[in-house]
Amino acid sequence: MDSPQINVAVEELMFSLFQRPLHPELFQIYSSRTLNTDKYEAVIWVTGCTHVVSVFSGDTCVTEVVSSPGQMLPSRGLVERFQFRGPRTHKCTLSRGVSYMTDFQVEKMSSNLYRQSHMDLERFARNRGIFVKYPELEVDGMQPFCYVDFEARQTELHIHTFAAYPDQVTMIKTQSLFDFQ
Repeated sequence: MDSPQINVAVEELMFSLFQRPLHPELFQIYSSRTLNTDKYEAVIWVTGCTHVVSVFSGDTCVTEVVSSPGQMLPSRGLVERFQFRGPRTHKCTLSRGVSYMTDFQVEKMSSNLYRQSHMDLERFARNRGIFVKYPELEVDGMQPFCYVDFEARQTELHIHTFAAYPDQVTMIKTQSLFDFQ
C-alpha cells in the first residue's frame, strides 16, 4: 500500500459535506467499518489522517469528508466545504428529517502536551473505534494516526475523530452528529 499523503499543512485540509455517497475509488482506504441499525447504515473509512463517513437512511445519504488538498471530489451533491482554520461549528437540516451537526478544532500544542495527548489517545484507542497509525512517517518517536470513535444509537450516529500530525505538533478533533428522526 502506498504511503499516506499526510505531510500537508493542517490548515490546507478540507472539510466537505455531501448529500450523496462517494465512490471508494476516490480514496486510499486504510481501514473501514460498517454499522447497521433499524434506521440507518453507516460506512466509515480511514483515508490517511483523514476520513469519510457516509450514512444511509432510506433513499437519503449524508457524507462527511476530511480530505487532503488536491483530493479529487465531485461537486454534485456538495452541501458545504471549508478549510480547517481554527474552531468551527456547522449545523444543517437536510431533506426528509435528516439533520447534521459538526464541530471541530485544530489544536497546535506544546511538545510536552502533544506527546502526552498522543500517548493518551493511542492508549484509549486500543479498546474502541478504528485506529490507524503510520509508522513509516514517525517523527520524534511519534507516529501520525487517525482515530475514529463512534456511538451508533437507534436514530443517531455520533462520530468523534482525532488526527495526529506530529511533524506539526497538531491534532484535529471533530465531533459529528447524524440525526435521522
